[in-house]
Amino acid sequence: MECNDCNSHHTEHIHEHQWHELPDYRQWKIEGTPLQNVQERLAKLGLKDPWLRNEAWRFSGGFAKPVTFLDAITKGFKWGFAAFVVALAVEYTFFPPEKNKGHH
Repeated sequence: MECNDCNSHHTEHIHEHQWHELPDYRQWKIEGTPLQNVQERLAKLGLKDPWLRNEAWRFSGGFAKPVTFLDAITKGFKWGFAAFVVALAVEYTFFPPEKNKGHH
C-alpha cells in the first residue's frame, strides 16, 4: 500500500497507518431527531436525502456537552476582553489624554 500522507520518499521512514473501525450505518436512526422533520418536509416535495442518516449521530448525545445560558453569554468574552485591552493600550499610547484641558 502506498503512503499518500508522505510526499518525500527519498529517505526511509517507518510509521504505521491505523485504520479506524467505523460503526455500522444502520445504527443511526432519523426518527426522534430534528432530521425527521427535514425528512418529512422533503417527502412532501417528493424528494429524499439518502445521506441524511449520516448526520443522525449528532443528535444521539454523548458527543458534545450541553450548552448552558452562561456558555452562550460568555462565549468569546476572553478574546473580546483581550481586544479591548489592546485597543485601550493603543489609544492611550498614541492618543494620550491632554492635561490642563478642562471642561466648562
